[in-house]
Amino acid sequence: MSEKIHPKPPTGITTTAAGGNTNKAQIYNSTRPVYRPQPRRSRRSCCCSLCLWLTFTLLILIILAAVAGGVFYVLYRPHRPSFTVSSLQVSQFNLTSSNQLHTKFNFTVTARNPNKKIEFDFNPVSVSIDSDRVDVGDGTIPAFVMPKKNTTKLRAIVSTTGQTVDNNSNLKSDLKNKKSIPLTIQLDTKVKVKIGSLKTKKVPIRVVCDGIRVTAPSGNASTTASTSGVKCKVDLRIKIWKWTI
Repeated sequence: MSEKIHPKPPTGITTTAAGGNTNKAQIYNSTRPVYRPQPRRSRRSCCCSLCLWLTFTLLILIILAAVAGGVFYVLYRPHRPSFTVSSLQVSQFNLTSSNQLHTKFNFTVTARNPNKKIEFDFNPVSVSIDSDRVDVGDGTIPAFVMPKKNTTKLRAIVSTTGQTVDNNSNLKSDLKNKKSIPLTIQLDTKVKVKIGSLKTKKVPIRVVCDGIRVTAPSGNASTTASTSGVKCKVDLRIKIWKWTI
């Protein structure tokens, strides 16, 4: 009896043990690569990385600004200009029966620039004098320049006419009882700083001098206020959005 020789199936094709048909799905799955899902980066991780880089950048900028400020201070030793009230003479300070105030002051202030390498260029200065929150005089000082290590005397006439004073004001009581009257002087202007060939933009500046007391003159005589204990505070008026610092 002769043996039957079965041909070998082609490579890559499988047969069933019982001689059944080949499963095409099994053949496809045997050659298809296994799917491995890639991990996704979460939004939270991206936000954390962004915040980290922003914080790092901000920290670097702060350090650079601090180093630049330190170098500038060592090289130039900047100081604010100083102001003192040299004299304040009152030639008129009376209140009429209808509570109308009439005043006249001869005002002198001394401005000093203590810097060796910095100059100041001032706009015209507005001067106001008040007592117990009542405006008792207004005036102006012309624009001026303060060179290095300079002292400048500034003079102005400050007056008011027809200013109404409230019946309950302490100022009216002081005038009636001939007591000494407290005064506050306020100077408002803008200043430009010059360092060599470099010039800054003009920045608002306010000078407030308090601690002044004066007695209202009687008749045609004038009185001189005591200015020995007067202190003047110099502030830059930098405006950031709605706030002024």
